[in-house]
Amino acid sequence: MKNIRHLGAWVLLASALATSGALAAGKTKMDEAMSHDGLQKVTVQGLALAYARPGASLARYDRVLIEPVQVAFNRNWDPTRTGSRIKLSQEERENIRSGVARIVQEEFVRELQTLSSYKVVNEAGADVLRVKVNIVDLYVNAPDTESTARSRTYTVSPGQMTLIAELFDSESGEILARVVDRREGRNDDTLRLSSSLVNRGEAQDIAASWARSLRIALDKAHGIGKP
Repeated sequence: MKNIRHLGAWVLLASALATSGALAAGKTKMDEAMSHDGLQKVTVQGLALAYARPGASLARYDRVLIEPVQVAFNRNWDPTRTGSRIKLSQEERENIRSGVARIVQEEFVRELQTLSSYKVVNEAGADVLRVKVNIVDLYVNAPDTESTARSRTYTVSPGQMTLIAELFDSESGEILARVVDRREGRNDDTLRLSSSLVNRGEAQDIAASWARSLRIALDKAHGIGKP
């Protein structure tokens, strides 16, 4: 899958600050970057940072268009094959990137289409909310390429990734909201056997929680009861 395109300087800033525990000065720059187009900071349960257009409502949207998820690795990620010193090939890196993109896309579709009444569509419309989902700062500890040569590798956490998402009116293109949230795989100081199954499961759990936040926001706008 291709690298993220057309994200703009605010995305790079958001990624850097969200993953480094920015100080007060950094937070000021974050606010400026996130609200440069008229959005204002709001509180959304389950998300680290959220900005919304004043007066905007999601109540009119009954359908959702989810753009293909874009994924970018942490710039310092230079992995070797699990249990060896051999660097991952470009093909293996792309398989991980496309795999994460597919997992995130599937979890958003599942949450909205299977676990709610919203329809996931492929075209714009008056009642269609366009959702742009980007995963940045992806760092996978002990990536498992499912090769035939098996070895046992234990890690405390499968890795981390950061969500940067934007919500738009699909017809006008007006941005309604922007969010940033960084998550790590389970990290409780317990060593676990690393495998592709574990990494996939952690990614699914994280993506599902992000998708749930979007669904809950839509539910509240429509006056639907507690999630």
